[in-house]
Amino acid sequence: PWTPAVLWDQVTLTCQSSGTTNDTSWHKDRRRWGQEGPDSFTVTESGTYMCHSPSSWLSPTVMVLNDPLVLQVPAQALLEGDTVTLRCRG
Repeated sequence: PWTPAVLWDQVTLTCQSSGTTNDTSWHKDRRRWGQEGPDSFTVTESGTYMCHSPSSWLSPTVMVLNDPLVLQVPAQALLEGDTVTLRCRG
């Protein structure tokens, strides 16, 4: 429920689309990464990830950090005037 995700939380990414399963292509740091394959995997490297299937556009990005200190915010839309809880993790 927090963003950005941190590698030390054991992050698993899942790509859902209306297409066939196991035809997902993954992109890391805006470059195609790996072959078409599974719809989910556990992240082992920090970076910015996206997925794509033949029946859809590229997904929104997900940033995964491996920094020693990370400032996180709730992973939800916020409006001006909302009260926000920030989380500092190390």
